[in-house]
Amino acid sequence: MDGSRFSDVWFIDCKHYSKAVPPTELQNALAWAEAESPNVLLFIASGYFSNRAKEYLEKYRQSRKPRFRIKTWELPQIERLTSGRRSLLYRYDLIKEKYKIRPISQIRKAEAEFESKIWYGRTPADVDKTDWAPEVKRSVKRSMREMEKKYGKKNLIVDDFGWGMFSGKLSALRWVLGDEWDVLDS
Repeated sequence: MDGSRFSDVWFIDCKHYSKAVPPTELQNALAWAEAESPNVLLFIASGYFSNRAKEYLEKYRQSRKPRFRIKTWELPQIERLTSGRRSLLYRYDLIKEKYKIRPISQIRKAEAEFESKIWYGRTPADVDKTDWAPEVKRSVKRSMREMEKKYGKKNLIVDDFGWGMFSGKLSALRWVLGDEWDVLDS
């Protein structure tokens, strides 16, 4: 209203547990906040805090009367805060969809696999008969052996239909990642 500004210092402690977060997991952040005196200490749980943890924080507030505010966010608050922020949720693979959308890391792994398979298929069958420099031939042969070991030679040597499938999959994966259609560089 009057144009003045102020800053708060927040300490944030995030917890990702398959069960409710126990009170013992709050103690380090509380000690840190006692020593450093932020304005707010925020505990974030990807799920929920146990009832004992909530009671512990309330007793801590009453008995210690800390100079900082203590806040907790649990799954319902996080969902409310992130509602409508799909790009943020996608960026960190946190979105839950009606239709399963794979994490970006899994999409990138599949992209690398099909890029490697297409590279393998484009490489001359007899590298020794190329006019490449000896060190290039050695490097290509080593890469081919690594791919054969990783994917199995029978999964790398395919017919025309197989090459079409590899190319289509790579094109689709790259499109999902933001490239234009038909980018098949390997």
